[in-house]
Amino acid sequence: MVSEPVKAFRDLVRLLNRYPEDAFLFVREGLGIAAERRHGPETEAHRSLHQFLAEHDLDFEGLHHLYNAGELDESIIQVIQAAGGWEKINRHVSGRDLCWALRDSALLRWGVLARTVLDSWNIRDTYDIGRIVFGFIDFELMRKQEKDNLDDFRDVFNFAEAFDEPFRSGLPILEDGDRC
Repeated sequence: MVSEPVKAFRDLVRLLNRYPEDAFLFVREGLGIAAERRHGPETEAHRSLHQFLAEHDLDFEGLHHLYNAGELDESIIQVIQAAGGWEKINRHVSGRDLCWALRDSALLRWGVLARTVLDSWNIRDTYDIGRIVFGFIDFELMRKQEKDNLDDFRDVFNFAEAFDEPFRSGLPILEDGDRC
């Protein structure tokens, strides 16, 4: 695990040297938005579990193994139960979920200028979002699940259609491409 997260974050931005710091911050913020959309609000129990995972250098698969083996302290089992049980503790989101949450967040924040702002950060397609996410993962500032890969972010949507069309038609486009 990285011992100095602030330094590691700046190192990540400098190493990728393709996207500015604001782009990374926007993607990280979008992760919370996507998780809340998919799973509902994060609870104190979820935050406690994430802290436990970080302190013990575990991912959810490792936690699941300990849970099934009966090797967790009763206090952690109670936190899992407080979070809604085993099925509710993992607040993972897919690359698709994240891309759509970021699209909607950008439209709300910048309106017709959303694509221009993202373009100024060198985010020109959903694969760029994936590059940023996997940069975080490579620097151990985010975790992935076994099946997650960069291709999950390939061609989730076309930027011109997703960002420009809502203003041409006056109707927002939903995640599945339909209009409201």
